[in-house]
Amino acid sequence: MENIYFLMIIALVILAIADLVVGVSNDAVNFLNSALGSKAVSFRTIMIVASIGIAFGAIFSSGMMEVARKGIFVPGEFYFNEIMIIFLAVMITDILLLDFFNTLGMPTSTTVSIVFELLGAAVAMALIKIGTANGSFGDVLNYINTTKATEIILGILLSVVVAFSVGAIVQYISRVLLSFNFERKAKWVGAVFGGFALAAITYFIFIKGLKGTDYYAEIKPLIEGKTMMIVAVSFVIWSLLSYLVVTLFKMNIYKIIIIVGTFALALAFAGNDLVNFIGVPIAAWQSYEAWNASGIPATEFSMDVLSKKVPTPTLFLVGAGLIMVATLWLSSKAKTVVKTSIDLSSQEDTKERFEPHFLSRNLVKFTMLASEYTSTIVPDSVLKKIEDQFKKPVIKLAKDKKHELPAFDMVRAAVNLMVASVLISIATSMKLPLSTTYVTFMVAMGTSLADRAWGSESAVYRVAGVLNVIGGWFFTAIVAFIASGTVAYLIHLGGPTMIAVLLLLAVLLLSRNYIKHVRESRETRTEDSLSKAESSSIQGVIEESADNISKALKRVGKINSAAIKGLISQDPNKLSKAKQSVVKLENEIEDLQNDIFYFIKDLDDSYLGASKFYIDVIGSLQDVAQSSGLIAKKSHKHVQNHHKALKKKQTEELLTINDKLITLFKDISEVFDSRNFDKIVPEIIESKKALLEEVKLSIQKQVERTRESDSTSPKNTTLYFIILLETKDLIMACINILNLYYDQHDHSN
Repeated sequence: MENIYFLMIIALVILAIADLVVGVSNDAVNFLNSALGSKAVSFRTIMIVASIGIAFGAIFSSGMMEVARKGIFVPGEFYFNEIMIIFLAVMITDILLLDFFNTLGMPTSTTVSIVFELLGAAVAMALIKIGTANGSFGDVLNYINTTKATEIILGILLSVVVAFSVGAIVQYISRVLLSFNFERKAKWVGAVFGGFALAAITYFIFIKGLKGTDYYAEIKPLIEGKTMMIVAVSFVIWSLLSYLVVTLFKMNIYKIIIIVGTFALALAFAGNDLVNFIGVPIAAWQSYEAWNASGIPATEFSMDVLSKKVPTPTLFLVGAGLIMVATLWLSSKAKTVVKTSIDLSSQEDTKERFEPHFLSRNLVKFTMLASEYTSTIVPDSVLKKIEDQFKKPVIKLAKDKKHELPAFDMVRAAVNLMVASVLISIATSMKLPLSTTYVTFMVAMGTSLADRAWGSESAVYRVAGVLNVIGGWFFTAIVAFIASGTVAYLIHLGGPTMIAVLLLLAVLLLSRNYIKHVRESRETRTEDSLSKAESSSIQGVIEESADNISKALKRVGKINSAAIKGLISQDPNKLSKAKQSVVKLENEIEDLQNDIFYFIKDLDDSYLGASKFYIDVIGSLQDVAQSSGLIAKKSHKHVQNHHKALKKKQTEELLTINDKLITLFKDISEVFDSRNFDKIVPEIIESKKALLEEVKLSIQKQVERTRESDSTSPKNTTLYFIILLETKDLIMACINILNLYYDQHDHSN
């Protein structure tokens, strides 16, 4: 029996390593968002600073491990065999839940997930014990620390509202005082701002970064009860130092604030959130050591030992810190999660990831009405001065350099770090449970709103994104509780066999998510992805659009072929893939359409004719994609509903048309790849017209077959007509593209 528990410890250690990887991927957004979004310093510098912060935080995190031992449940009420089931259920659930959110690119709270997993598994085990002893449901309160759970739930609600509100207010005041031209302000202005920000962040490092660690006891007499004095002295010292740095060394104080703030949040993350990843395995290891030394059977050994303070071996902390730093540098999922937060707070136009819904539209509408009402009661002179402070400087960059623009400026990045630091410090000093993820994310969203990053063009999308993320947080708590309790119950029923099954399932799901993430990342970098126009001349637009047409037609040829063959073979999987491919193509063409405004704005006056040509090309490409999409979607629906397969003659006609269509797509792609537009007429145009006549003939044949036969299926006939008509539209759209290019090429010659 001892061997089983030892194997469980090994499994927990492996799960802890995996949990560190997925946990850092999720929580990297907490301390990287502001620095990466502002592009204040190089990516390498940001990563080095964050890595140092994580390393220090990991070493200082020993005292925080108490949460996993006794923060949620009463350890003395459980025996060793029961506590091991709780810990294993928590780790299996945690790693799967966090990886699920990372794959979606959604930031969630590791603190909330681990707390509710501990709560769910402990409740499940308590109910099992109560059921065995024929006790009442109310006895569960003897096993669970209900006060702590209530505090955490209230802390979640409070942190979401307060962090968003305070972030918005501080950012609004900062922008009104500093404006977007903050670098032109007097040097003392930047120095005072630096004094405030660095004083707040310094206090945060001491209070949040060190409190709860073994090292805090040594400096406790110097800090506690002297908050105002420490902050005041820090403000004076930092303001003077900031002024010297700005005047003597000509350094940018905002960059220094961002570097120090990034270090502080990384320190706090590792120092306080490390318990979320390795707290449970370490508690399990210490439980195993105590039980092994006692000689008492596992079913009789009470876990009162977890109620005592036990130091965590420094070697474990150093190892965990190294894994976290390595993950920070290597994880692509970390970049995905960070991108979500940066996109939602970006000052510039980005591709919106979230679709607006009823709630987001009505919140935006209410805010706009409130803004209109406020403008009627504030004097016009005051409004004008405020508007002047919010005027953004025009930054002229070459089109191929536009991706180098920061998502927001250094003032907003500094406010993000400063406000998050202050709020987390205050909550910690008041002993309120708080999630660093919730605070940092909601502060970033509040500053975005105040900075007018959410304009009328993007507000409904950004608000929908924020609401989706918040909903995901509460979803985390509910799912963590239920899933962990379920896993604990399954382990109790199945024993070692069930543990093996669950671990295998965890490995399979993690592998599947990893492979899916790699595949999706690869697809976004595929050679066939359509690219936005960068040229401002008609010749440049012809060249760039030729690449898009070639890529699009190659993809349409593959999609059409997959759809027709999938329909003939009645293969829903092949049709589903074709449908997904065409949706991706339609989205890329929609992105090109959304970029038309900026394309026209950047055109030189002498090349305005390029805009009409570009618009016509994109319109025809959209027609091609829509026709191909309708063929794939209707075919998929037909097969999925188990309607009758195509008749032999229909199959033969479709395959003949499809083969000729693929050949023509290939010929057109070669023309556009080689830029040999002289071949368009008469060769390709004539081939297209011949194929068009063949499609029309097939339509006529089907009309005759329908009139002559009584056994023809209505669903079958309708689908066949749709495919032929859409193929006809597809060919016509291609002819339009060819005519556009031939006319423009002929005109140029």
